[in-house]
Amino acid sequence: MNRGARRLALASGAACLLTALGAFASSLGTWHAAAPMPAERTEVAAAAVAGKIYVVGGFKWFFMGGVTDAVQEYDPALDRWRDRAPLPEPLHHAAAVGLGGKLYVIGGYRDAWPWRPMATVWRYDPSRDRWDARRPMPTPRGALVVVALNGKLYAIGGKADQVVTANEEYDPAANVWRRRAPMPTGRDHLAAAALGGKVYAMGGRVGLMSRNLAAMEAYAPASDRWESKRPMPTPRGGIAAVALHGRLFVFGGEESNGVFGQTEAYDPATDRWSDMAPMPTARHGLGATVVAKRIYVIGGGTKPGASRSGLNEVFDPGS
Repeated sequence: MNRGARRLALASGAACLLTALGAFASSLGTWHAAAPMPAERTEVAAAAVAGKIYVVGGFKWFFMGGVTDAVQEYDPALDRWRDRAPLPEPLHHAAAVGLGGKLYVIGGYRDAWPWRPMATVWRYDPSRDRWDARRPMPTPRGALVVVALNGKLYAIGGKADQVVTANEEYDPAANVWRRRAPMPTGRDHLAAAALGGKVYAMGGRVGLMSRNLAAMEAYAPASDRWESKRPMPTPRGGIAAVALHGRLFVFGGEESNGVFGQTEAYDPATDRWSDMAPMPTARHGLGATVVAKRIYVIGGGTKPGASRSGLNEVFDPGS
């Protein structure tokens, strides 16, 4: 091979390598920054309704009066925020979910200290910018998860005086609750999402931040049964999760020595986890939700415990 041919072969090989590396990087997903939330806070609840994102409550600081009733709406199409009618009461560590064109905010804690677990269910109508009370949960608690599936809401885990295994089903049409099979692993600060007719509960912690869990358990409402799945690669609590493109994506978390920037994806079809592109800013106590096949990861603390942010980072996992 002459020198010119050798150079051509080397250039072609380098181009192929760069193409392969680019394809690999793109398979891990990409991040970009969007307009930050006007009010910096942590331990928020977040959910999407009709293409808009609502971030609710949380800590604006960690002293008396630091719990907020703020509700801010983000429009991804305009990359713009605006204030909406505040919560009827200040809450932190609540859970939020969108269903039937309404936003439901369930449980959480009142007061900066000591934290008082709540059973409240607040329903928000974006068309009227108005809140109304619904029937309370049977078990007051904060740091829980709430997931919508087949027209029902499932409030799972969390903590009152102690960590609970509660799994309670709410029917918004009838405004009634009923108890369902408890979650096998009691925990708080966990994450959950619905996919393929099941609710997946993952991670969380028991007590101190040093006792983070990797447990992954799936609940089938049709049979009222739980089953264990492959644990998360990184044990962590204070996380957020969503379902998109047939996979579950888990973001952030904290431990006593720091916060996590990991993005990990779970495929229920293979019961396997994979690493994705890490978050640009590691955080805990954050919210995550999906609009137009993009995942918006908002707010949360950048240091363990008492920290907050207005960050709004957007993850595109690809197809």
